Amino acid sequence: MNDQIIKLLQSRGLLNEDSKRKVEDLLTRGKTLEQAVVGGKYVSEVDFTKTQAEALGLAFVDLANTIIDPEVVSLVPKQTLDNFKILPLKFDGQTLEVVLRDAQDFRAVESLEFLADEKGWKLKILLATPSQFKRLSKNLQGLSTEVETALEQAKGKFEKTKEEEGGVAGNIEEIIKGAPVSRIISIVMRNAVEAGASDIHIEPVENESRIRYRIDGVLRTALSLPIYVHPALISRVKVLANLKIDETRIPQDGRITQSINGKKIDFRISTLPVVDHEKVVMRILDTTAGAPTLENLGFRKEYIDIMKEEIKKPHGMFLITGPTGSGKSTTLFAALSTLNADGVNISTLEDPVEYFISGVNQSQIRPEIGYTFATGLRALLRQDPNVVMVGEIRDRETAELAIHASLTGHLIFSTLHTNDVYGLVPRLIDMQIQPFLLAATLNLGVAQRLARKICESCKTDQEVAPEVMVQMQSELKTIPKKYIAAEMDFDQPIKFYHGAGCNKCGNTGYSGRTAAAELFQFTPQAQKLVEEGFPADKFKIEFERQEMMTLRQDLILKAVEGKTTLEEVLRLSQQAAETE
Repeated sequence: MNDQIIKLLQSRGLLNEDSKRKVEDLLTRGKTLEQAVVGGKYVSEVDFTKTQAEALGLAFVDLANTIIDPEVVSLVPKQTLDNFKILPLKFDGQTLEVVLRDAQDFRAVESLEFLADEKGWKLKILLATPSQFKRLSKNLQGLSTEVETALEQAKGKFEKTKEEEGGVAGNIEEIIKGAPVSRIISIVMRNAVEAGASDIHIEPVENESRIRYRIDGVLRTALSLPIYVHPALISRVKVLANLKIDETRIPQDGRITQSINGKKIDFRISTLPVVDHEKVVMRILDTTAGAPTLENLGFRKEYIDIMKEEIKKPHGMFLITGPTGSGKSTTLFAALSTLNADGVNISTLEDPVEYFISGVNQSQIRPEIGYTFATGLRALLRQDPNVVMVGEIRDRETAELAIHASLTGHLIFSTLHTNDVYGLVPRLIDMQIQPFLLAATLNLGVAQRLARKICESCKTDQEVAPEVMVQMQSELKTIPKKYIAAEMDFDQPIKFYHGAGCNKCGNTGYSGRTAAAELFQFTPQAQKLVEEGFPADKFKIEFERQEMMTLRQDLILKAVEGKTTLEEVLRLSQQAAETE
């Protein structure tokens, strides 16, 4: 086999005659082929592993962005995992994909083949570079070992509490002081950051403590532990966030700051009492990340041009609407970044501060001490600002202050929780803001959602049912022509795409998110509608006159352009319908 691999390396121009002789000399000294070729720095690790895979008739897999799924790992007996150097990678219900450290470890292959035959599965063996294999094995082994140790300790402590009444609190304190529980929480936090998660959920579910990550807007189970360890995990998070361990009756909020992989990461902690236990949600904020640009967020060029035109206005209100987690604050910061200059005083009120931008005065509100958006805005207006960003308009007082600030020469950026761009005006009128004041101050309204992007590594054509194709063609024909590329013909069947699932996207078919939006400019015609109470039928006429797209139309067009899937179009459209 060594000779075959060496010949392949030579045929690919990766190994010359001089290097070959040196490799053969190292082999005679007892070195393995990998140690001789890669260790001698004659061929890169990746090239060697790819060549080795070809010689053995196996597929090469890149594990650079792979996250091990505990559910797949649990399919392989622990004894097999302990005895052999293997990584269970993927299971689709029929085929189990496994990475071997040594593809010529026939005992490992036989053990896996026996397991597959017993379960009626197909087996696919893959090869990866040793360094990537080692990294993932270390994560897997570290987590499993620490969880096992923590469970043993917790089990012993909690068994005592059944016999000793009133000792629960004391035992929990003993458990959370133990290194294993601390390491479990640390590993969960680090893995969540490395996976690009936005939130961590630690929640009791029947007889389990379930840990889930929200990645690209969707929750995924990362780990399930016995319920008796749940109080210890919750208490450990409380200790890190300086919360009261013995207070389990009311919600608590706190913050943890950690350095992970050289980055300063903030975790915003929220606890909530649930039946018999507590739940913790940890919002992950990378404070080292600067605000992205509007282009990076995925907005259309036509939309970006309109936003930048409205941002240049000296006063007025720029409002963004959408549900929690739809990227409103990120869009506001992208807009603010375009205004950030020495001659402009920009101040913000946030809850929490998500991005740190040099040159911008950012303030964190603290409602528990009376520092709210309203009181903060009142104070900011005495700071001679040109531009003010208010995290959210939640009540009448904040809305009135924002309106009066924009009337007195300030440019105000803020968000509202409404379903679509039309809902902005009725929501503010519900807060008892006079329509004539809104007509004089509103510049631009934006409603947005975040759609998951198709993973480019496994992107492929998707079959669409005929009736769905007819519906999509019909809706696409209603989109204003300025958004349609010249080569698009909606009278012919349209191509849609999806992700088949690969290691880079965690077998989800998605990687990252892109913004979908609808815009509405408060033109003189629109201002008259606001003064009239914003009748829905006249709004629709003005919306079409401005040649704007609805959220659904933008989503469908992104699906045609191959940026997202029809499933995402339907999911986000359904969300919008449910909130109406």
